Amino acid sequence: MTSEKYIGLDVHQATISVAVMDASGKLVMESILETKASTLLQFLAGLRGNLSVTFEEGTWAAWLYDVLKPHVALCLAKTLRVRRINDFEANLRGALFAMLT
Repeated sequence: MTSEKYIGLDVHQATISVAVMDASGKLVMESILETKASTLLQFLAGLRGNLSVTFEEGTWAAWLYDVLKPHVALCLAKTLRVRRINDFEANLRGALFAMLT
């Protein structure tokens, strides 16, 4: 049985905030990673199931797409209309919601 995982990334120069939701919309994991391809790919390698990733269109979008595309089922860069607040969960939930709609 394959499980779906929906991953939202909030990327900054030094770190990537990651939230992982299951198919029912339950938040199953949160993490803060170093902004390096090897670190991100190592994190993804630890997840099972079909992986779909979304992140906000911006400075890191082209790099992220190139790094992620060979490793995930869906890679979506989207311009989000999420309020700019310093709330980790709200930003990532917004990214994941945008991906599912």
